[in-house]
Amino acid sequence: MLTIGDFARLGGVSVRMLRHYDATGLLVPARVDAASGYRYYAVGQLTRLDRLLALKDLGFTLERVRTILDDEVSSEELRGMLRLRRAELAEQIDADRQRLARVEARLRSIESESAMNPLSDKDYEITSVTGHRLLALSATADGQPTVGAVVGPLFGRLGEALATAGSTPSGPTVATYDFADDDTVRVTAGFPWEAADGVPVEGAEVVDLPPLPQCARYVYRGSMAGIGDAWQQLVRRVDADGWVLDGVCREVYLSTPFDDPDAWVTELQQPVRRA
Repeated sequence: MLTIGDFARLGGVSVRMLRHYDATGLLVPARVDAASGYRYYAVGQLTRLDRLLALKDLGFTLERVRTILDDEVSSEELRGMLRLRRAELAEQIDADRQRLARVEARLRSIESESAMNPLSDKDYEITSVTGHRLLALSATADGQPTVGAVVGPLFGRLGEALATAGSTPSGPTVATYDFADDDTVRVTAGFPWEAADGVPVEGAEVVDLPPLPQCARYVYRGSMAGIGDAWQQLVRRVDADGWVLDGVCREVYLSTPFDDPDAWVTELQQPVRRA
Protein backbone atom coordinates (compact mmCIF):
# COMPACT_ATOMS: atom_id res chain seq x y z
CA MET A 1 0.00 0.00 0.00
CA LEU A 2 1.05 3.58 -0.65
CA THR A 3 0.43 6.63 1.46
CA ILE A 4 -1.49 9.43 -0.20
CA GLY A 5 1.74 11.44 -0.38
CA ASP A 6 3.67 8.69 -2.15
CA PHE A 7 0.76 7.97 -4.48
CA ALA A 8 0.52 11.66 -5.39
CA ARG A 9 4.25 11.82 -6.08
CA LEU A 10 4.26 8.73 -8.27
CA GLY A 11 1.17 9.85 -10.16
CA GLY A 12 2.39 13.40 -10.69
CA VAL A 13 -0.61 15.05 -9.00
CA SER A 14 -1.21 16.95 -5.79
CA VAL A 15 -2.61 15.45 -2.59
CA ARG A 16 -5.39 17.99 -2.81
CA MET A 17 -6.37 16.69 -6.25
CA LEU A 18 -6.43 13.10 -5.00
CA ARG A 19 -8.78 14.15 -2.20
CA HIS A 20 -11.03 15.77 -4.81
CA TYR A 21 -11.05 12.58 -6.91
CA ASP A 22 -11.98 10.65 -3.76
CA ALA A 23 -14.83 13.03 -2.94
CA THR A 24 -16.25 12.74 -6.46
CA GLY A 25 -15.85 8.98 -6.60
CA LEU A 26 -13.42 9.03 -9.50
CA LEU A 27 -10.56 7.42 -7.58
CA VAL A 28 -11.41 6.08 -4.13
CA PRO A 29 -8.53 4.97 -1.84
CA ALA A 30 -8.04 1.25 -1.44
CA ARG A 31 -8.18 1.69 2.33
CA VAL A 32 -8.99 4.48 4.78
CA ASP A 33 -7.71 4.20 8.34
CA ALA A 34 -10.76 4.11 10.62
CA ALA A 35 -9.02 5.94 13.44
CA SER A 36 -7.05 8.62 11.61
CA GLY A 37 -8.99 8.86 8.34
CA TYR A 38 -5.70 8.62 6.46
CA ARG A 39 -5.96 7.37 2.87
CA TYR A 40 -3.93 4.52 1.41
CA TYR A 41 -3.75 3.48 -2.24
CA ALA A 42 -2.85 0.23 -3.97
CA VAL A 43 -0.03 0.29 -6.51
CA GLY A 44 -2.44 -1.05 -9.11
CA GLN A 45 -4.53 2.12 -8.79
CA LEU A 46 -1.81 4.06 -10.59
CA THR A 47 -3.21 2.56 -13.81
CA ARG A 48 -6.62 4.15 -13.17
CA LEU A 49 -4.97 7.46 -12.25
CA ASP A 50 -2.92 7.46 -15.45
CA ARG A 51 -6.05 6.90 -17.51
CA LEU A 52 -7.97 9.52 -15.56
CA LEU A 53 -5.30 12.16 -16.22
CA ALA A 54 -4.98 11.19 -19.88
CA LEU A 55 -8.73 11.54 -20.43
CA LYS A 56 -8.73 14.91 -18.68
CA ASP A 57 -5.99 16.09 -21.04
CA LEU A 58 -8.15 14.96 -23.93
CA GLY A 59 -10.70 17.53 -22.79
CA PHE A 60 -13.35 15.22 -21.30
CA THR A 61 -15.43 16.40 -18.36
CA LEU A 62 -14.95 14.55 -15.09
CA GLU A 63 -18.38 12.98 -15.46
CA ARG A 64 -17.45 11.68 -18.90
CA VAL A 65 -14.09 10.49 -17.54
CA ARG A 66 -15.92 8.47 -14.87
CA THR A 67 -18.11 6.80 -17.51
CA ILE A 68 -15.15 5.87 -19.70
CA LEU A 69 -13.15 4.53 -16.77
CA ASP A 70 -16.07 2.49 -15.49
CA ASP A 71 -16.48 1.03 -18.99
CA GLU A 72 -12.83 -0.07 -18.71
CA VAL A 73 -11.46 1.52 -21.86
CA SER A 74 -8.64 -0.62 -23.27
CA SER A 75 -5.05 0.53 -23.50
CA GLU A 76 -5.19 0.41 -27.30
CA GLU A 77 -8.34 2.53 -27.40
CA LEU A 78 -6.77 5.07 -25.06
CA ARG A 79 -3.56 5.17 -27.10
CA GLY A 80 -5.58 5.85 -30.21
CA MET A 81 -7.45 8.69 -28.53
CA LEU A 82 -4.20 10.19 -27.24
CA ARG A 83 -2.51 9.96 -30.64
CA LEU A 84 -5.42 11.79 -32.24
CA ARG A 85 -5.34 14.47 -29.55
CA ARG A 86 -1.57 14.81 -29.95
CA ALA A 87 -2.00 15.46 -33.67
CA GLU A 88 -4.72 18.04 -33.00
CA LEU A 89 -2.56 19.85 -30.42
CA ALA A 90 0.47 19.83 -32.72
CA GLU A 91 -1.61 21.38 -35.49
CA GLN A 92 -2.96 24.00 -33.11
CA ILE A 93 0.53 24.83 -31.81
CA ASP A 94 1.82 25.22 -35.37
CA ALA A 95 -1.08 27.52 -36.24
CA ASP A 96 -0.47 29.57 -33.09
CA ARG A 97 3.24 29.88 -33.90
CA GLN A 98 2.43 31.15 -37.38
CA ARG A 99 -0.10 33.60 -35.91
CA LEU A 100 2.48 34.82 -33.39
CA ALA A 101 5.06 35.29 -36.15
CA ARG A 102 2.57 37.37 -38.15
CA VAL A 103 1.73 39.50 -35.10
CA GLU A 104 5.43 40.07 -34.35
CA ALA A 105 6.14 40.98 -37.97
CA ARG A 106 3.24 43.44 -38.03
CA LEU A 107 4.38 44.93 -34.72
CA ARG A 108 7.90 45.42 -36.07
CA SER A 109 6.50 47.07 -39.17
CA ILE A 110 4.33 49.48 -37.18
CA GLU A 111 7.11 50.30 -34.72
CA SER A 112 9.56 51.02 -37.53
CA GLU A 113 7.25 53.28 -39.55
CA SER A 114 8.28 56.48 -37.80
CA ALA A 115 11.95 55.56 -37.79
CA MET A 116 12.06 54.15 -41.31
CA ASN A 117 14.67 55.93 -43.40
CA PRO A 118 14.76 56.03 -47.21
CA LEU A 119 16.97 53.36 -48.71
CA SER A 120 20.51 54.47 -49.32
CA ASP A 121 21.94 54.51 -52.83
CA LYS A 122 24.52 52.02 -51.59
CA ASP A 123 21.99 49.18 -51.50
CA TYR A 124 19.28 50.47 -53.85
CA GLU A 125 19.15 51.35 -57.54
CA ILE A 126 16.95 51.34 -60.61
CA THR A 127 18.81 49.17 -63.08
CA SER A 128 18.52 46.30 -65.51
CA VAL A 129 18.99 42.77 -64.21
CA THR A 130 19.84 39.54 -65.96
CA GLY A 131 17.46 36.67 -66.46
CA HIS A 132 17.63 33.26 -64.84
CA ARG A 133 17.18 29.69 -66.05
CA LEU A 134 15.88 27.66 -63.14
CA LEU A 135 14.89 24.15 -62.25
CA ALA A 136 11.78 25.13 -60.34
CA LEU A 137 8.81 23.94 -58.36
CA SER A 138 5.67 26.03 -58.01
CA ALA A 139 2.74 26.10 -55.61
CA THR A 140 -0.07 28.43 -54.65
CA ALA A 141 -0.14 30.04 -51.22
CA ASP A 142 -3.48 31.01 -49.72
CA GLY A 143 -2.59 34.63 -49.11
CA GLN A 144 0.52 36.52 -48.07
CA PRO A 145 0.75 35.14 -44.46
CA THR A 146 1.27 31.57 -45.72
CA VAL A 147 3.96 32.32 -48.31
CA GLY A 148 6.82 31.40 -45.98
CA ALA A 149 5.29 28.01 -45.22
CA VAL A 150 5.10 27.29 -48.97
CA VAL A 151 8.44 28.49 -50.34
CA GLY A 152 10.62 26.71 -47.75
CA PRO A 153 9.39 23.17 -48.54
CA LEU A 154 9.69 23.86 -52.28
CA PHE A 155 13.37 24.71 -51.88
CA GLY A 156 13.76 21.73 -49.55
CA ARG A 157 12.41 19.24 -52.09
CA LEU A 158 14.57 20.67 -54.85
CA GLY A 159 17.70 20.75 -52.73
CA GLU A 160 17.34 17.17 -51.52
CA ALA A 161 16.70 15.85 -55.02
CA LEU A 162 19.63 17.71 -56.54
CA ALA A 163 21.94 16.59 -53.74
CA THR A 164 20.87 12.98 -54.32
CA ALA A 165 21.58 13.42 -58.03
CA GLY A 166 25.01 14.84 -57.23
CA SER A 167 24.18 18.21 -58.77
CA THR A 168 25.73 21.40 -57.37
CA PRO A 169 23.97 24.77 -57.95
CA SER A 170 25.99 27.13 -60.13
CA GLY A 171 24.57 30.27 -58.56
CA PRO A 172 22.07 31.66 -56.06
CA THR A 173 18.56 30.31 -55.67
CA VAL A 174 15.63 32.44 -56.80
CA ALA A 175 11.95 32.75 -55.86
CA THR A 176 9.18 34.67 -57.61
CA TYR A 177 5.89 35.80 -56.10
CA ASP A 178 2.91 36.48 -58.35
CA PHE A 179 0.07 38.07 -56.34
CA ALA A 180 -3.43 37.51 -57.76
CA ASP A 181 -6.57 39.55 -57.14
CA ASP A 182 -8.19 36.62 -55.30
CA ASP A 183 -5.55 36.94 -52.54
CA THR A 184 -3.61 33.85 -53.63
CA VAL A 185 0.11 33.96 -54.38
CA ARG A 186 1.77 31.82 -57.02
CA VAL A 187 5.17 30.92 -55.57
CA THR A 188 7.97 29.61 -57.77
CA ALA A 189 11.22 28.45 -56.17
CA GLY A 190 14.19 27.47 -58.28
CA PHE A 191 17.84 26.47 -58.43
CA PRO A 192 20.11 27.60 -61.29
CA TRP A 193 19.91 25.03 -64.06
CA GLU A 194 22.18 24.54 -67.07
CA ALA A 195 21.43 20.97 -68.14
CA ALA A 196 19.91 20.58 -71.57
CA ASP A 197 17.83 17.50 -70.81
CA GLY A 198 16.18 15.76 -67.89
CA VAL A 199 14.42 17.03 -64.82
CA PRO A 200 15.52 15.08 -61.71
CA VAL A 201 12.64 16.25 -59.52
CA GLU A 202 9.08 15.04 -59.93
CA GLY A 203 6.77 17.94 -60.72
CA ALA A 204 9.61 20.35 -61.46
CA GLU A 205 10.06 22.27 -64.68
CA VAL A 206 12.70 24.40 -66.35
CA VAL A 207 11.67 28.05 -66.04
CA ASP A 208 13.30 30.93 -67.92
CA LEU A 209 12.92 34.23 -66.10
CA PRO A 210 13.54 37.02 -68.62
CA PRO A 211 15.91 39.93 -68.06
CA LEU A 212 14.30 43.02 -66.57
CA PRO A 213 15.19 46.26 -68.36
CA GLN A 214 13.90 48.46 -65.52
CA CYS A 215 14.05 47.00 -62.04
CA ALA A 216 14.15 48.42 -58.53
CA ARG A 217 16.96 46.44 -56.93
CA TYR A 218 17.59 46.39 -53.17
CA VAL A 219 20.14 44.26 -51.33
CA TYR A 220 18.66 43.33 -47.95
CA ARG A 221 20.86 41.97 -45.17
CA GLY A 222 19.10 40.08 -42.40
CA SER A 223 16.80 37.20 -41.59
CA MET A 224 13.57 36.41 -43.38
CA ALA A 225 11.70 37.75 -40.35
CA GLY A 226 12.41 41.24 -41.66
CA ILE A 227 11.80 40.63 -45.35
CA GLY A 228 8.34 42.24 -45.23
CA ASP A 229 9.77 45.47 -43.86
CA ALA A 230 12.47 45.38 -46.53
CA TRP A 231 9.87 45.17 -49.28
CA GLN A 232 7.94 48.07 -47.74
CA GLN A 233 11.10 50.18 -47.73
CA LEU A 234 11.75 49.35 -51.37
CA VAL A 235 8.20 50.24 -52.42
CA ARG A 236 8.32 53.52 -50.48
CA ARG A 237 11.54 54.49 -52.28
CA VAL A 238 10.08 53.45 -55.66
CA ASP A 239 7.02 55.60 -55.06
CA ALA A 240 9.05 58.58 -53.82
CA ASP A 241 11.20 58.46 -56.98
CA GLY A 242 8.18 58.51 -59.30
CA TRP A 243 8.08 54.86 -60.34
CA VAL A 244 5.25 52.30 -60.15
CA LEU A 245 5.36 48.52 -59.76
CA ASP A 246 5.18 46.68 -63.06
CA GLY A 247 5.36 42.90 -62.79
CA VAL A 248 6.15 39.84 -60.73
CA CYS A 249 8.68 40.42 -57.95
CA ARG A 250 11.72 38.23 -57.36
CA GLU A 251 14.01 37.37 -54.47
CA VAL A 252 17.55 36.23 -55.24
CA TYR A 253 19.19 34.58 -52.23
CA LEU A 254 22.83 35.64 -52.52
CA SER A 255 24.01 34.19 -49.21
CA THR A 256 22.05 31.85 -46.93
CA PRO A 257 24.19 30.49 -44.08
CA PHE A 258 21.80 28.13 -42.30
CA ASP A 259 23.61 28.47 -38.98
CA ASP A 260 23.14 32.27 -38.97
CA PRO A 261 19.80 33.50 -40.39
CA ASP A 262 20.69 37.10 -39.51
CA ALA A 263 23.62 36.94 -41.94
CA TRP A 264 21.44 36.18 -44.98
CA VAL A 265 21.82 38.47 -47.99
CA THR A 266 18.80 38.72 -50.30
CA GLU A 267 18.43 40.79 -53.42
CA LEU A 268 14.89 42.09 -53.91
CA GLN A 269 13.98 42.69 -57.54
CA GLN A 270 10.82 44.58 -58.51
CA PRO A 271 10.04 45.43 -62.14
CA VAL A 272 9.02 49.10 -62.45
CA ARG A 273 7.98 51.73 -64.97
CA ARG A 274 7.62 55.45 -64.86
CA ALA A 275 4.37 56.72 -63.31
